[in-house]
Amino acid sequence: MDLHLKDKIVVVTGASRGIGLAVTRAFVEEGARVVAGARTTSPELAELAATGTVIPVTADLATVGGVETLVATAVEQFGGIDVLVNNVGRAQPRLGGFASVTDDEWLETLTVNLLSAVRASRAALPALLASRGAIVTISSVNAVLPDPGIVDYAASKAALTNFSKALSKEVAAQGVRVNTIAPGPVSTDLWSGPGGMAETIASAMGVEPQEAVDQAINNLGGLATGRFTRPDEVADLVLMLAGDRTANITGADFTIDGGLIKTL
Repeated sequence: MDLHLKDKIVVVTGASRGIGLAVTRAFVEEGARVVAGARTTSPELAELAATGTVIPVTADLATVGGVETLVATAVEQFGGIDVLVNNVGRAQPRLGGFASVTDDEWLETLTVNLLSAVRASRAALPALLASRGAIVTISSVNAVLPDPGIVDYAASKAALTNFSKALSKEVAAQGVRVNTIAPGPVSTDLWSGPGGMAETIASAMGVEPQEAVDQAINNLGGLATGRFTRPDEVADLVLMLAGDRTANITGADFTIDGGLIKTL
């Protein structure tokens, strides 16, 4: 199926690894041109940049200046923006419970997970209005699945989904579509990398990382498919929502969680 993404100009945040890297790679394979933002680059992103269709931008996307630099690069280098993918995010297990989470930690989580997307959307909106483009934002199942072990993360993702829905209602008549994707556990460094969720929880429990993951998932109800989602599976959904094959879908939230959420 031709998704009509060839030569489209795409901005991706958090593009150096995980879901963001998979999204960047998928757009390149469809013939799009990508401006890929991340706080640090990675060998994989550098390899994509060598193709000539990816411009990596090293910037702190938790800051206003970092986001504005990323968006300005797309406009200056390619003349506009057709798609914005808000992907940058962070989660930290709160093993001491709600009372252990400081104001600074709350503010950091809300800045990275919510305000980065707010700022990127605001900066890119003039270009997206001109192109009648699309915003696809990576939220989380935790927007509707509160978890005290990641209380600030869950709250930030709930706010992110709400923001995206509200924005979709404002800009739809002007031709810009805004949708969110809600992944459950994804096989990325956020879970399995050094210092990730698995290691952190395992250390506190005194068990092996895989056992910690199994217990954490089982406590949430288990995965019907028996496995984590792959980053490329999330990327495929991003591409579908970015292209004009889904031109009448906006303000929607798509869950990809291996059957973790069991309710309607």
